[in-house]
Amino acid sequence: MEISKKFADEDSLTQTYSQSNLLHNLQSFRDLEKMIGLTEVKKNLVEIIAFAIVQSRRNEQHLKTCPAVLHMIFKGNPGTGKTTVARTLGKIFNEIGLLTKGHLVEVERADLVGEFIGHTAQKTREMIKKSLGGIMFVDEAYSLAQGGEKDFGREAISTIVKAMEDNRDNFIVILAGYSAEMEFFMRTNPGLRSRFPIQINFPDYDSEDLFQIALQMYNEREYELSSKCRWKLRNQLNEFVKVRHPHSGNARYARNLVEKSIRLQALRIVERKILTRRELISIEESDLPAGLLQV
Repeated sequence: MEISKKFADEDSLTQTYSQSNLLHNLQSFRDLEKMIGLTEVKKNLVEIIAFAIVQSRRNEQHLKTCPAVLHMIFKGNPGTGKTTVARTLGKIFNEIGLLTKGHLVEVERADLVGEFIGHTAQKTREMIKKSLGGIMFVDEAYSLAQGGEKDFGREAISTIVKAMEDNRDNFIVILAGYSAEMEFFMRTNPGLRSRFPIQINFPDYDSEDLFQIALQMYNEREYELSSKCRWKLRNQLNEFVKVRHPHSGNARYARNLVEKSIRLQALRIVERKILTRRELISIEESDLPAGLLQV
């Protein structure tokens, strides 16, 4: 797979943080480093992970420790890596002993908010129970505060906040959503900002990021692109970045484009009685759709 200097530099961005290479010995941390782009996100996470490890070691030596409040806000458009990073972070925290399971439970408003008084607390507690030992990832979290003062979403928020206090040593909550909406959400409940001290912005991927992500996806699926196909892919992603809107999907668009081309390649070769290995793995220029995908 092609790797530009930009991405080669990112692979080594954490070297200044750990002379012992302790972080690099964690399998799940290496998975984080392999993610394309997200340079500032990775820098923030390296600090958080290093902090957690050192506080644990200080505790072992009976030294005073800073409270490890690791509940977070992830802000960004769809397809910018928020869920993938959260899932990897859970695995890292499990490896370093901070979480007993390290799994990720993805929830949204419908999983938390009930239809009558008392139902919301029950549903929310059930999702919290599933999340203990890992991370509860609340997508589009601002939807919990969009229904007004009498909306049951506020009850879900209160239940989550209580669980954060009751299970502070083995439970992490990450609230995620669009940047502007998440800012509004935090203002609706002033107490949330102090409970979620870590806020990380996930920027949109640029065209080079998306090109490298697409190449990585082809490589993982054991496909290879012809030179003309690479050129067409890069041009299509350049065009996508020029016209996209916040709901376009970022890396999800790249994934949809990759999967579409694989289906078109299958359609092109399926009638052949004998297929060589080269034919099975080759994606040609004609296998990419003629124009941008509808999103």
